[in-house]
Amino acid sequence: MTKLTNRLLGAAVGAAVALGAQAAMAEMAIKFSLDWKFEGPAAPYLLAKKNGYFEEEGLDVTIDSGNGSVGAITRVASGAYDVSLADINSLVEFNASNPDRAMKSIFMVYDRPPFALFMKKDSGITKPEDLVGKTLGAPVFDASRKLYPAFASATGLELDAVTWESMDPPLREPMLVRGDVDAISGHYFTSILNLQAQGLAKDDLTVFMYKDYGMDFYGNGLLASPDMMENHAEELRGFLRGVVKGWRAAIADPASAIAALKEVDPLINPDLELQRLQMAIDENVVTPDTIENGMGLVKTDRMAKAIDQVALAFGFENKPTVGDVFTDIFMPGAEDRKIK
Repeated sequence: MTKLTNRLLGAAVGAAVALGAQAAMAEMAIKFSLDWKFEGPAAPYLLAKKNGYFEEEGLDVTIDSGNGSVGAITRVASGAYDVSLADINSLVEFNASNPDRAMKSIFMVYDRPPFALFMKKDSGITKPEDLVGKTLGAPVFDASRKLYPAFASATGLELDAVTWESMDPPLREPMLVRGDVDAISGHYFTSILNLQAQGLAKDDLTVFMYKDYGMDFYGNGLLASPDMMENHAEELRGFLRGVVKGWRAAIADPASAIAALKEVDPLINPDLELQRLQMAIDENVVTPDTIENGMGLVKTDRMAKAIDQVALAFGFENKPTVGDVFTDIFMPGAEDRKIK
């Protein structure tokens, strides 16, 4: 066999090995559950997939819609999903109630939370104490509803001072518009725009943002299954790098993110979801902290205070520590977490 033939054979074998390695990388599948429907704030993840950011990390990511933070946490805790997006305060409650299945968030997405209560201005409710004797409505799994005990504690309200009525998500805003309930709870960027679509302008509403009442909570973060955390650390870092790239691209060009969203759900209203995404960017993602330090991190003292408030509201016997609900060991480097 000639030297030339040897060299060609060696090159062919090397190329085959390289292609095989690339194929093996691409075969790392990740099932990712959102916390909610395919709405504006979900668009950055879909944009990351469309733009190939996950593929660049050797990942084949499937993105599914969710039905609330509790469901998103359970999906990962059960092993049905590898990663999910969920409210970290709901995770605190889940861990306290399920210590044998305790989970950890690995990355904070919403540096400021979207939790809120909404009332029509003509209801006469202008301050928290005006809620006494009123009926509030929300799905049972709504994060703002689940955190209402913390809001009540922070504002001096008794838990039994209000009555809660449960309903399916599509009925929440219409029931407020019709006057079937006096107030509703929900994510700010979800309910405010849904109410506008029902004919209630922002000026027709009174909104109690939890963050304005001494509740310096974090919002939604990403959590990973025990298997992912134990056996796929580098893949998780790659996934998080792709997530940040998706958010960075969405912040720079929100319309491109909504175009990716519409490819997945053709029935969306692009103008409405563009507004919703921009609200999430402005209110929850781009903050002084994330501009300075990038996405993903939490401040220990702030997170500890939030856990204290959640524990007080729910009466936990064994209060989790910050380390029990959050870890930064999978965090990408500072440059990879910049949002602008």
